[in-house]
Amino acid sequence: MNYQFLGNVNHHDEICKLSQDELSILASEIRDLITKSVSNSGGHLASNLGVTELTIALHRVFNFEQDRLVWDVGHQCYVHKMLTGRSHMFDLLRQAGGVSGFPSPSESKTDQFAVGHAGTAIPSAVGLALGAQLQNSPENIVAVVGDASIVNGLAFEGLNNTPLIKRQMLIIFNDNSMGISKTEGAFAQYLTKLRVSRPVEDLHRTTEMMVRRFPYVGKRIHDTMERIKGGIKTTLHGWHGFEQLGLPYFGPIDGHDTATMIKLFEAFKHIDHPVILHVLTEKGRGFEPATQDPCTFHSPAAFRVDGDTATIPGSSGKSFTHAFADAMCKLMEKDKRVVAFTAAMPDGTGVSKIQKEFPDRAFDVGIAESACTDIAAGLAKTGLRPVAAIYSTFLQRAFDQTFQEVSLQNLPVTFCLDRAGLVGGDGAVHHGFCDVTMLRCLPNFVLMAPMDEEELNQSLEFSISLDSPAAIRYPRDKVPESLPLPEGYQSQPFELGKAVTLREGTDAVIVSYGILTQQALLAAENLGKQGYSIAVVNARFAKPIDEALIEKLLSEEDHRPVLTLEDHGLIGGFGSAVLEFAQQKKLDTRKIVRLGMPDEFIAQNSRNGQLAQVGIDQAGIEKQLREILAESKSNPRINQTHTKSFVANKSAV
Repeated sequence: MNYQFLGNVNHHDEICKLSQDELSILASEIRDLITKSVSNSGGHLASNLGVTELTIALHRVFNFEQDRLVWDVGHQCYVHKMLTGRSHMFDLLRQAGGVSGFPSPSESKTDQFAVGHAGTAIPSAVGLALGAQLQNSPENIVAVVGDASIVNGLAFEGLNNTPLIKRQMLIIFNDNSMGISKTEGAFAQYLTKLRVSRPVEDLHRTTEMMVRRFPYVGKRIHDTMERIKGGIKTTLHGWHGFEQLGLPYFGPIDGHDTATMIKLFEAFKHIDHPVILHVLTEKGRGFEPATQDPCTFHSPAAFRVDGDTATIPGSSGKSFTHAFADAMCKLMEKDKRVVAFTAAMPDGTGVSKIQKEFPDRAFDVGIAESACTDIAAGLAKTGLRPVAAIYSTFLQRAFDQTFQEVSLQNLPVTFCLDRAGLVGGDGAVHHGFCDVTMLRCLPNFVLMAPMDEEELNQSLEFSISLDSPAAIRYPRDKVPESLPLPEGYQSQPFELGKAVTLREGTDAVIVSYGILTQQALLAAENLGKQGYSIAVVNARFAKPIDEALIEKLLSEEDHRPVLTLEDHGLIGGFGSAVLEFAQQKKLDTRKIVRLGMPDEFIAQNSRNGQLAQVGIDQAGIEKQLREILAESKSNPRINQTHTKSFVANKSAV
């Protein structure tokens, strides 16, 4: 498709020059580029197709070089990026050197926040509006809230604070009836009723009553609404919850009627207090496969388009997510106490499979990790064994509940943390880099990381046997089909705080936590062919660590350097746990070298590319060990005076 406008329309002034017919052509071009880009590299498809006309209308009315636009959730921002000079970067969408799949202030000043979590737009917009109010600044503030993020508690906290604002602030509730999956809960049921509410004939009566509250500009708004009422599909008197918060409510309106939205936005620019507009959009609009199956095409991997059909190629291996789902189904069959939970991520965490087999014991609570944690705590209090499957980065949203209702009460809730470590294309907003740091400081917690599917099964069963909280972390990656283990190796059952030696070696020891044990074994095997003898230990636990093993490795009798390895931030992670214990026992910490994620945010790339970038892939491990052992040869006592760390040795990356 040759683009007539896309790529040449990169600013508010240029969009203003286009006619309604030309805006329709622009919308078609945008949908074509989004579909092509996501089919090549993966990404968030259905929601971006759904907000095309809405975003065009916003950019026609507002100038986001001066005005401020915040997105919730951030993955709806593709159209906005194309209209702000970044369409040429979409050939590398979510790849190194390309455009991020989320708002990114480093790419453009029209992006206010780098954000990938939900519920943030309204309170952030309140802050932006309050700042403008206090400084008497004229910019307009717009928050677009979509993909069911309105049900998040933080969104309602933001709404509760809108009375602070005595100036313009527009909240657009983009309602596509879905989040990442089907929206769950009582509020979702209420929204369903809104979508089939009063017909367009009620518009005049409803609008007239509501705009009387607007001094000076009320008649202007009313006249505008009267003129455009033919383009509005349905309306509602106003939900009492919004009204009681002092928020005038309009809608629902058709979110694909560009002309109507432009006229409404022009009117709402002049209201001197916050307003909420309810907009109905169709997730996946313009691409039939995404319209028919918006869950599958919410954030698909690269796929193949053939006319009106699309095929997502099957994976060549089994993911940890699928392995978790299989393990849970087996466990729930054996133990009737086990109940599964997720927070709006049933497909992403594997809970959707569990729901099919155990519909009465598997629940999706919507975008509400805090509530998910507290519900799980309540269940545990009754004697059940809840398992909450949450992305590592999203557990950060429930830290207080994890502390207060789980750790403090010492309740047997198991958190299964998918997407732990580096996540690939979603980049900095989604890396699971601090779950160990966050949970290790909480008393009573047991922290585990399996190296393969067998250990995932073992760790899950072990966690259910505990009378205390536990967390199991695993990556967005495939489970290893086989590992280069010594002949005759037999997996050992999980024992609290006990590591397992996988390979013996006399030159150095790698103590690995989780999935990177695969890379450690491969590195040790390859270095063995070069004459090095490297031991590999599978730590299994970050809390409690294997204290007896660490004492032995750091004893005066053992002169081997110890390399800790983790797919996690170095600050507060597994390596820090080893260092802290060694210092407490007055062991020689100079023998320890830590490898992990550095103290910086890692941009979008493939997961393998990110592992290589920070030096924790096989090649990075080998390079670090060669440097350590080279120094050992030149100084026989180097293993007792070794002071290097990964942070101080970035040249190794």
